[in-house]
Amino acid sequence: MQKSIVKIDNLSHRYSKSWAIKDISFEINQTGILGLLGSNGAGKSTTMNIMCGVLNQTAGTVLIDGIDLRQHPLEAKKQIGFLPQNPPLYFDLTVDEYLTHCAILRSIAKEDVKAAVNAAKERCGVTHFSRRLIKNLSGGYRQRVGIAQAIIHRPKLVVLDEPTNGLDPNQIIEVRHLIKEIATDRAVIFSTHILSEVQLLCQHIKMIEKGKMVFSDTMETFNNYISPNSLLLNLENPPSKEAFTVIDGIQKVEQLTPRLFRLYFDGRPHITEQIIQLCITHGWRLQEINLEKSSLDEVFAQLSNNN
Repeated sequence: MQKSIVKIDNLSHRYSKSWAIKDISFEINQTGILGLLGSNGAGKSTTMNIMCGVLNQTAGTVLIDGIDLRQHPLEAKKQIGFLPQNPPLYFDLTVDEYLTHCAILRSIAKEDVKAAVNAAKERCGVTHFSRRLIKNLSGGYRQRVGIAQAIIHRPKLVVLDEPTNGLDPNQIIEVRHLIKEIATDRAVIFSTHILSEVQLLCQHIKMIEKGKMVFSDTMETFNNYISPNSLLLNLENPPSKEAFTVIDGIQKVEQLTPRLFRLYFDGRPHITEQIIQLCITHGWRLQEINLEKSSLDEVFAQLSNNN
């Protein structure tokens, strides 16, 4: 029987009198990217810190490649690579010096250190910065170096806590591509509070809210769960926003620009057809209509209320 890469059972942790997480359970059996989604303070970082051996849980078990993390921490941690929210970088070291230091910390044999450093640099696209001080790298390349230290010992599990936080749009795209690349031959847990990040990267999703698991399924199932609750209209000959209130189910109308409107509705079917017909009848010259998904806060609220 194949061992799970990660198996977490009834994981719970309490700070003082309040529970940060309660009865979290899930299992990862294959390579690829699992999204760990939750609002700020939901319990994501606590879960990952316990999973990576940074924090001891109050209750529950964590198995990494079949090894109990609490009973055999050194053996279990050999299979874990971790990039926390604030990467553990030494800014006054060069990329080579830092990754060599990380390889030694990971107990890589002395004769294998250079090869491990070179492989991690090449995988993360930082070979051309080998001799540059980390403090002189851009945010995106610092993050790449942080990911390089997480994979230098070729772990079966890589845990990334909000790896695109604070990066500019181009750097975010680069880091996304890198995460997809390293997930081809290992399991990656990707934590974020940004829904679009998970939708772009992940095959499966776990959602934690208020310390509890409120959703666990495929990305496809999650996308089907999020129902549209507003739509955008672009009109060449627009009316006043009050003109849309004659349609049953329209709850609120916002005029974003002289020609662009956002209409909130209650989810009833065929409302799009009614709006299109109204535009034709009154000659508003509809140019574009797009359904918008529920906001992430609303999804959290829905899932929390259902659990």
